[in-house]
Amino acid sequence: MKIECVKEKLHIAVSKAEKVVGKNINLPVLSCLLFETKGNNLIIRSTNLDLGLEISIPVKVEEVGKIAIPANVISSFLNNINDDKNIILETVDNVLKVSTSTSEANIKTLSPDDFPTVPVIDSEKTCKINSKDLINGIKSVIYSSSMSSVKPELSSVYIYTNEDNLIFVATDSFRLAEKTIKMRKNIDLNHVLIPFKNAADILKIIDNTDTEIEINSTKNQISFVFDGMYLVSRVIDGAFPDYKQILPKEEKTKVVLLKQDLINSLKISNIFSDSFNQMNISVKNGEKMIKVKTKNNNIGENTNKIDANIEGEDIEVNFNYKYIIDCLPSITSDSVSLSFNGINKPLVVRGTSDKSFTYLVMPMNR
Repeated sequence: MKIECVKEKLHIAVSKAEKVVGKNINLPVLSCLLFETKGNNLIIRSTNLDLGLEISIPVKVEEVGKIAIPANVISSFLNNINDDKNIILETVDNVLKVSTSTSEANIKTLSPDDFPTVPVIDSEKTCKINSKDLINGIKSVIYSSSMSSVKPELSSVYIYTNEDNLIFVATDSFRLAEKTIKMRKNIDLNHVLIPFKNAADILKIIDNTDTEIEINSTKNQISFVFDGMYLVSRVIDGAFPDYKQILPKEEKTKVVLLKQDLINSLKISNIFSDSFNQMNISVKNGEKMIKVKTKNNNIGENTNKIDANIEGEDIEVNFNYKYIIDCLPSITSDSVSLSFNGINKPLVVRGTSDKSFTYLVMPMNR
């Protein structure tokens, strides 16, 4: 293989592909990127067997070929070349020679024949979405996924469609986040459960982009196609909980307050909270404020008063403060509503002017 290409395009492609490489001592080729010429393009592939990525960039091809090159080596080399526009890649036996006007490196390669294939989805169920909407959908809920792999359906991001809505949901059974993205028209897409780690890696690859993404899905896989990239992920074979059944139909107490006031109070709660991150919220209808209390026997205690509009019954209940502060970046409104339904029922958090996001958090029993 011998090619010449724009260094910056190669650098960007390698940086993205490196995010997907696997770490498997029994299959060292997974730590590599596959470089393969195709027409007037260089195809760069990476996979960790759960997630696969293929990127196409234009190059000048003098000799066709295919190699597997350690991702960390080629990425580190490209990171430290600052002043070159073009770069030449040439293979000699099992070595890749990388040349610029000021630098030359010889990098040992592995056999490309051992590199796993990146599956291609052929699905009739497809939709197109702006990358910013996809990023927003995943970011709004992913933190609610379970960190445990005991129940894979909870360690995932659930994506499904409802007429012209694309809906993202995640839960760890203690909290649940739902984000609805309005589409331009009715869409048809398989309901999918994307593993938490894959969803996080997908965010890393599409973050900071503003482009249209084509989504295709089957029972076992989901793919994202955009800007010369093809990204495919395994999906979990399981059923997401029927969470609509636990969404409260009414509210006994409603509190409306400024989001920034709540954030400031929760940051202080962090200082004085105990090892369980417990905080106490006290709401009294006759007052125009709520009280947020935290106590740590080794440090001290703190009470914050937050101005609020209150409707309904008095209530006093404990929560994990981290579970509440986690959801606030997903709310675009300046004000938030806290809907209580009793001391043993979930708290519902929403933005007052944006109904596309709903968050449930269970109280603490201690």
